[in-house]
Amino acid sequence: MTAQTETPRVLVTGSAGFIGFHLCRLLLAEGFRVHGYDGMTDYYDVTLKRRRQQILLQNPEFSTTEALLEDDDQLERTATEFQPAVIVHLAAQAGVRYSLEAPRSYIDSNIIGTFNVMEAARKLRVRHLLMASTSSIYGANEDMPFRETDKADRQLTIYAATKKANESMAHSYAHLWNIPTTMFRFFTVYGPWGRPDLAYFKFTDAILGGRSIDIYNHGDMYRDFTYVDDLVRGIRLLIDAVPVRPETPDDIAPGDSLSTVAPYRVVNIGNSEKVRLLDFIEALEDALGVKAQRNYLGMQKGDVQATWANADLLRSLTGYTPQTDYREGLKAFVKWYRDYMRG
Repeated sequence: MTAQTETPRVLVTGSAGFIGFHLCRLLLAEGFRVHGYDGMTDYYDVTLKRRRQQILLQNPEFSTTEALLEDDDQLERTATEFQPAVIVHLAAQAGVRYSLEAPRSYIDSNIIGTFNVMEAARKLRVRHLLMASTSSIYGANEDMPFRETDKADRQLTIYAATKKANESMAHSYAHLWNIPTTMFRFFTVYGPWGRPDLAYFKFTDAILGGRSIDIYNHGDMYRDFTYVDDLVRGIRLLIDAVPVRPETPDDIAPGDSLSTVAPYRVVNIGNSEKVRLLDFIEALEDALGVKAQRNYLGMQKGDVQATWANADLLRSLTGYTPQTDYREGLKAFVKWYRDYMRG
């Protein structure tokens, strides 16, 4: 009798969140055993998080722990019992604008919580640690599209600063403890089961409710909108692209962000398309069949005028490039919104 191969195990933090939910579904569909870890915080409607989790729990290969990242004893106990080969760390206090109101929550979750995840990865000696960063890292950078090898030291919000700190913390642990680590930088993610605090979600709610939408910088904004299914496909493929500490700097390919002194890499995951915010809103209006009442405002503190990803490294590592057109992605979101939120 042939011995059965052990089902690969992945621990996903933030599993009841927008991106974590979609990633868990994809991993389960591909035969992984997944354990979720989520604090179910009330930053936005917990009912939405619970519904996502209920869907995941319908799969017998999914299990979950409800606890905060800051609870290092519980996190270590969960990881030790599950024994993952891979950890994907998505849980965080999110939201650029909320970081202006409650900065301490970002330190607690994004700094202390991430340190606890890294400690768990160190003790378990996981095959690969993957952690979420953000395009907000690029901050005041003006040269676009953004490349992973660009210097990025001028963050504009405490949210972005905590994510930059995470990258530095992860590099040190990769160097000291030889933990293969990949940081991925997201670019304006949207899609079904999204977060109600995100602009496209708030726009939809306001438009259908007959309320005006706030458009900052008088609409002179550009974003690299990334459909959530494309994003999690990129993460899934990066799980297999395990970074290896190079023997010499000459071993690093041009354009690769691989560290010279650690098995550590940063990767953009974006659509590689700079879309004007007003065009995105028009596509949303078309999908809804309703015109928006527009309230044009000045630039909001901490915001950036444009983001745009160079995704060449993702393609070279995985052969994959996100490519969902924002018009099609918005149609899918609107269909879900009408079914779930208005059904």
